[in-house]
Amino acid sequence: MDNQLVLTGTVTRKPATRTSPAGIPISRFGLEHQSRQMEVGRERSVECWIRVVAGGEALQDTIRRLNQGSRVRVTGFLARRSHRDPATELELHALHIDCLD
Repeated sequence: MDNQLVLTGTVTRKPATRTSPAGIPISRFGLEHQSRQMEVGRERSVECWIRVVAGGEALQDTIRRLNQGSRVRVTGFLARRSHRDPATELELHALHIDCLD
C-alpha cells in the first residue's frame, strides 16, 4: 500500500536531536507549509503544520544545517505520533530532506 508524502515548507525551530536506547539519533522539528493549490477548478490557499521525525545517521548532516526559517523539501511517510496513543495525530517520518536555501 502507498504511503508517501512530499512537502515543502519552512522549519519552525532548530531541530532537537536525541539518541534512542539503541544508539540511533532521532531528530524532530516542525514544518510549516503555505501554498496555493487548485481544487475543483478553483485556486485555494493552503496552510498546514506537521511534526517531522528524522531517524538515523544518513540524515544527520542535513539536520545539523537546519535552523529556524530554513526552507526544505521533505520526502517520507505518515505515521501516528505514538503507537501507544490511539489518537490520530500524524507526523511525517523523513526518508530524504533537501535544503532549498
